[in-house]
Amino acid sequence: MTTPTKTHLEVQKRYGEFAHSEGACCAPHNTLYPLAALQDLPADIASFTAGSGDPVTPARLQPGETVLDLGSGGGLDCFLAARQVGAGGHVIGVDMTREMLERARKNAERIGLENIEFREGFLESLPVEDNHVDVVISNCVINLSPDKPQVLREIFRVLKPGGRLSVSDIVTNRPVPEEHRKDTEDWCGCTSGALPSSEYAEELRKAGFVDIKLEPDLDVARQAIDQGQIQAPEEMPGEALLQQVLKWETCDKNIFLPHLISARKSA
Repeated sequence: MTTPTKTHLEVQKRYGEFAHSEGACCAPHNTLYPLAALQDLPADIASFTAGSGDPVTPARLQPGETVLDLGSGGGLDCFLAARQVGAGGHVIGVDMTREMLERARKNAERIGLENIEFREGFLESLPVEDNHVDVVISNCVINLSPDKPQVLREIFRVLKPGGRLSVSDIVTNRPVPEEHRKDTEDWCGCTSGALPSSEYAEELRKAGFVDIKLEPDLDVARQAIDQGQIQAPEEMPGEALLQQVLKWETCDKNIFLPHLISARKSA
């Protein structure tokens, strides 16, 4: 059982308030997913996300699989996953914010999905049995945890042998300075809690994962540039800025980029 830290409480407050809003957290509207994936969903459900990308499409979910979504929020990724695994599959969403859970449960009832459930809990002590799920997904949530190595150990615990991980998360190029890590606004905004890519990969390895990949989500990065979330010097085309950003190893300041992260538990 996890005892909530100050960080947990700050994140709960921030996203509890967001649960009563409309639209996407990091963009004027939800452009993170293929349009076809959002078809037939009510507009207010399809547009509501606090994510940094699309972890569902690269997961390549199969009918009959059991899927766990960490930090399920309003439920969008769970709804997309539930459609793909079908009536013979099952989707579990876990979130620590009651307002989000309430919204997700109401949305699931509205769209008539019966192969889905939402559980209250912390990522550091998941309310899920050992070796229970085929796939773990998560969308811009692991960076919010104050104990990411424990989260990764919990993911490994609940995955079946051969199970896989498909995550969208914010990753940085170098350790975030301690003074910025204490900024709760930036932490809740998914930056000051971000891990360097090399550390993220190493923590996955230490948790027991294999076939680890961290890849910048270039589509989302381009959207961020187009929407002015990554500021370009005057007269620099967006693609040129993106190429400059991708050379982040040579930069002496933190750069934060959405990444698609995948890994597997050995069979």
